[in-house]
Amino acid sequence: MQFPESWLRSFCNPALSSEQLADLLTMAGLEVEEVRPVAPPMTGVVVGAIVHVEPHPNADRLRVCQVDVGCGAPLQIVCGAPNARVGIRVPCARVGAVLPPGEDGRPLEIRLSKLRGVDSHGMLCSARELGLSDDHGGLLELAGDAPIGRDVREVLALDDRLFTLKLTPNLAHCLSVFGVAREVAALTGAPLHPPVIAPVPPRHDAVLPVRIKAPDLCGRFTGRIIRGIDPTARTPDWMVQRLARCGQRSISALVDISNYVMFELGRPSHIFDLDQIHGGLQVRWGRPGETLELLNGQTVTLDETVGVIADERGVESLAGIMGGQATAVSDATRNVYVEAAFWWPRAIAGRARRFNFSTDAAHRFERGVDPSTTREHVERITQLILQICGGEPGPIDDQVVHVPQPQPVKLRVARAAKVIGMPLTQAQCAEPLRRLGLEVAEGDGVLTVTPPPYRFDVQIEEDLIEEVARVIGYDRLPDTPPRAPVLPRVRPQAQRSPFALRRQLAGLGYQETINFSFVDERWERDYAGNPAPIRLLNPIASHLSVLRSSLLGSLLQVLRHNVDRRAPRVRVFEIGRVFRRDPAVPDGDATVAGIDQPLRMAGLAWGDAWPLQWGVRGRTVDFFDVKGDVEALLAPRVAHFEPAEHPALHPGRCARIVLEGRPIGVLGELHPRWRQAEGWSSAPVLFELDLAAVLTWPVPQAQPIGRHQPVQRDLAVVVREDVTHAQLMAAIEAAGQPWLRAAVLFDVFRPQPGTAGGIGAGEKSLAVRLTLERDEATLTEADIEAVLAAVLQSLQQRLGARLRA
Repeated sequence: MQFPESWLRSFCNPALSSEQLADLLTMAGLEVEEVRPVAPPMTGVVVGAIVHVEPHPNADRLRVCQVDVGCGAPLQIVCGAPNARVGIRVPCARVGAVLPPGEDGRPLEIRLSKLRGVDSHGMLCSARELGLSDDHGGLLELAGDAPIGRDVREVLALDDRLFTLKLTPNLAHCLSVFGVAREVAALTGAPLHPPVIAPVPPRHDAVLPVRIKAPDLCGRFTGRIIRGIDPTARTPDWMVQRLARCGQRSISALVDISNYVMFELGRPSHIFDLDQIHGGLQVRWGRPGETLELLNGQTVTLDETVGVIADERGVESLAGIMGGQATAVSDATRNVYVEAAFWWPRAIAGRARRFNFSTDAAHRFERGVDPSTTREHVERITQLILQICGGEPGPIDDQVVHVPQPQPVKLRVARAAKVIGMPLTQAQCAEPLRRLGLEVAEGDGVLTVTPPPYRFDVQIEEDLIEEVARVIGYDRLPDTPPRAPVLPRVRPQAQRSPFALRRQLAGLGYQETINFSFVDERWERDYAGNPAPIRLLNPIASHLSVLRSSLLGSLLQVLRHNVDRRAPRVRVFEIGRVFRRDPAVPDGDATVAGIDQPLRMAGLAWGDAWPLQWGVRGRTVDFFDVKGDVEALLAPRVAHFEPAEHPALHPGRCARIVLEGRPIGVLGELHPRWRQAEGWSSAPVLFELDLAAVLTWPVPQAQPIGRHQPVQRDLAVVVREDVTHAQLMAAIEAAGQPWLRAAVLFDVFRPQPGTAGGIGAGEKSLAVRLTLERDEATLTEADIEAVLAAVLQSLQQRLGARLRA
């Protein structure tokens, strides 16, 4: 919210400088985002009256003006502005004046000059040349009674400053200049001077019939008919100036008056053209299919969730948001109906955004506007209309059907002292609340506070504690350093940091992503097989309504985003929490009862196995590429991969990852059903691991280098077709030979039909290279044969293998 400092000080003028006032407001919770002067520095610019104009003898577009600046003889000034004429008063920069910097960044000093042979003793200025606006279409015309020779800075109040506040939603009572002044008075103790609003006596008895059909939409509706106004009356300069400094341009006298009272007192209002209203008005909820052309030219289609003001023929206004074009005031308007109402915040919230626009009215009403002052505000608008546009007012029609009743809130003094962090007496808590206009009843260590109607934000004890702290001043709260012991947390040697893991994944070509923990419920059902996910009570969006129990859905969403932008190759990973129901989890400082929140790590690879190059033929990434990445992450520990099933993964290309006998995750291709649903040409390969298991890092142990040469022997055996690599390695390991250092499968042979070669139907040949080494002596041939015999025996017993002939 933006407003001029002078307007604020007209209501409350504490003995503080602009900077001190800005600091005071900021420390009280009304953050002052910017304080800037109304106009840039300038000197020597005064009010001048043009008393004579004649054409320039040597230039068609120039005029020679005689300008009275109150110093005796008029000054001769050459001017090219199209609106230079006798009788107007304009800013005149005399010789020696310094104007604001131009496009070159240097101030402009006015000197005696000669233009096309005619002397010019100064310069007549536009608003742009004074740095007031970008308008340079002509001279800046001042009021006809502006004192000749007076400094323009004084006449236009250019020494004023503009305050820009960044208000939080709970400070709706400060969305007006008077509301901010009320806070300043409470904070400083300076007297508050509210505007004098005297009742305007009616001059006729006409009343517009109004029916409130929706008390849950409108709690109070106040209106008045004013006849015989002059809509073409000129808005006074003081009002135009204040509106401009609030960021609102002048439109017409009636519209300006409505906007002025909104900025002044915080209540939006609306002025209808009375002659365009058919019958009476109805305040009700909209009906499906109704349409309304708004003042901004937009036509909207309504439904039963949008409040409206309607007459006998149709909708005339969006309640609390914007008026309609059909009843808008114009130069032909002669009779008007002034309306001020209390709209329930929940009935206005979000309606303007639904139609893709926002208004000052909706911004205020959806936060709450004082329901007790509609009558006074209609009187204030009437005052200004009669003062500027004339007219004859009728009686005020004030209907009160359903307004909020302030509810008392209790404040425990001991609780306030504990939360604020400083000792407080009961009087120190009660006095700030009374200064803020809250009704306080004192008890034994307890204050019972009844908020005024304009304080929609005071509902619980913490709200009152915040008010006490604001008035005391956040800058005055004591700085109490924590006294807890500071103990360094040294990471065990057997554990690596998550940052080291991130760097390793980046080295493997993966990029980190950070995603919401809130996901679409469909992801949980389809990708995690979770029919009862943990729901959010207040989701930030309708499609982000549950907490994720797996990271796979988030990575698939990232893949979709990149594929939609034609990314040829995607490698992404994420480290984050998942959320699962677990009755065994207790409630604690870092836990929630019944909810397990483990950290997981997941990755996804899609597209080409390698970036485009000439050295390797292109192919699509597959299961084994990503399996190699997982093995690299877990090295030097060796993981085992077992066939498994997962809702998100291909039933025949999915593996459970087992490390040291404990399952730690899954790996596999995306299920064909989900790949086809997304329309991807190839299936992404995904993995998800328990982060704690991946971070475990065995401490390296020094091993002596063998003094004797190792021996390698190849062993080819015939086994059934269904024997897996894991079963083969397990059988070799079960032989229990201490001299066996390694076993590597290096060949799989299936004969062509008709060339059995000793291999029957449903069988295959597996060739394994065994590495043997003895530390204390060289292996003899007998030792080697004994190891081979033991391995072959274990293969025969466990797998039914036989030595290939």
